[in-house]
Amino acid sequence: MIRTRFALLAGLALVLCLSGCTSEDPGQLSAKPVIYLYPEEETEVTVTLDYAGELTCVYPAMDDTSSWTVTAAPDGTLTDAQGQTYNYLYWEGITHADYDFSSGFCVAGADTAAFLEDALAQLGLTRREANELIVYWLPRMESNPYNLIAFQQDAYTNHAALSITPEPESLLRVFMAWKALDAPVDLPAQTLPHVDRSGFTVVEWGGTEVS
Repeated sequence: MIRTRFALLAGLALVLCLSGCTSEDPGQLSAKPVIYLYPEEETEVTVTLDYAGELTCVYPAMDDTSSWTVTAAPDGTLTDAQGQTYNYLYWEGITHADYDFSSGFCVAGADTAAFLEDALAQLGLTRREANELIVYWLPRMESNPYNLIAFQQDAYTNHAALSITPEPESLLRVFMAWKALDAPVDLPAQTLPHVDRSGFTVVEWGGTEVS
């Protein structure tokens, strides 16, 4: 089974609601995606998720069109219509996506924190965003002999499409698929794309554990 932890906006209280799947074909659990919104001035923003799967947990609640509408501040604080504030938007779900491990990185468990610090900085996450990803995933990774890590592009975004109004000038989506290994493997090193952050910026991070 593949467990996915996905995250997209910055500045919301962490909520964990992992759900099991009891069907014969359980698919992959997309969990802990969070979305951060950074407009240049206070702006009402609508984020719509078109997910090729079954949502199992969302916080804050979406409307009937699978959308969040919040007022976003330049520091990333999100405020809903009731005046409640959040640091980011969160969701999880079950999907049947196949993730790409044709290139990536084989990292010793003890070296995982240092690897992620470097890789996430290259990808364009801030220290705060990277820290939130690392503290979520590191307890599951650092005690493994090795971890196979590949940051996903189309294999992820094709089944979790976002529509954002107004449209951001910069969109950074970081999704890490990984699996624990007992022994190292050789594979081509992945080239990590870097997004320059300018204007209204939307950042997402998440991941999936593949077993």
